[in-house]
Amino acid sequence: MAVLLYHPSVRPPTEVLHQALLYWDGIGSVVPADPEVYEVAVSPELKDLRERGLYKPLALTERYLDLLRDPDDVLSWLEPEERRCAASLALRQELRRLAASPHRPPLSSPPEAFLYESKMSSWLPRELGRLGLATPLDPHSWKVGVPHRVQELVVGAMARELARHADGSYTPYTDRPDAHRLSLSATRLSVAAWEMEIGRLLPVPAPGTGTAEVLAFRARHADERERLMRALHRLLGDLRRDYEHPADVLAHLRREVEQSVEDYRKAARSSRMAWVERSVTVTVALAAAAGSAVQPGLSWVLGAVGGYALNVATREIRPLARARDDHDFSYLHRVRETLA
Repeated sequence: MAVLLYHPSVRPPTEVLHQALLYWDGIGSVVPADPEVYEVAVSPELKDLRERGLYKPLALTERYLDLLRDPDDVLSWLEPEERRCAASLALRQELRRLAASPHRPPLSSPPEAFLYESKMSSWLPRELGRLGLATPLDPHSWKVGVPHRVQELVVGAMARELARHADGSYTPYTDRPDAHRLSLSATRLSVAAWEMEIGRLLPVPAPGTGTAEVLAFRARHADERERLMRALHRLLGDLRRDYEHPADVLAHLRREVEQSVEDYRKAARSSRMAWVERSVTVTVALAAAAGSAVQPGLSWVLGAVGGYALNVATREIRPLARARDDHDFSYLHRVRETLA
């Protein structure tokens, strides 16, 4: 099962929602743990999709100790305890770096963004207030006012940790470049990663298309959709594992990917919906050993898939505190679009 975990907001934009329904098994978002706040924060459309098994709300609970544990409660010489809250230690470190930066984001009135208090562990609002990165807490409010960068850093770190812990295969996904960058940097260790543009292989319905139409297309063309999903996920997984030979990976899977893309596009053309292409970048964290084999900044053009050039470039990211064995992917959706 592959589910996109959208961040930093609770409600994903319509185009992101439609893309998740077409190319993944559904979508999730980080939601407040308080049931009353949840009812207000989550839209009726998402609640309906939850009933269908296509929306997964994730909230911090006791099983997610990494971001629940207060770093001040951890004695530094107790190494196992420190590892248990590696994410909260890294997040606090990034927040302190942000507060001390000459480019520290200013607080504004009204605030640029909000964080639901029950979306966070209890130590975070105190830390944000102490660092001057949040407006004073209102005892009658569900929210804390923060700059956009603080919202993106906090929820991005939560999304990546929740994706690591949660049952099933969750993949962080955002439409904000800063949120994507911050979520990839909120830990302490670096590894090499591939960055690949795949949006032109994944057409989506044009603005104004109803979710009911997307669900009908999803059901009618389940075989074509699942073949394309399998081909693309296999391509990303093989690139992660065989990172030293990306051209060989593409050559091996070219026929499978091209055929699945063509079959899906035939199905799209047969529908009554208008389609567009939107830019989607996937970041694929490689094995730790890849740092010596792949130099950041080295660019590769691997050739054509489905009639389009597939570009792969390397960079460094900071992976999850304890990466998943099966994958460590993150997606960035951009608003640029062209008619398909």
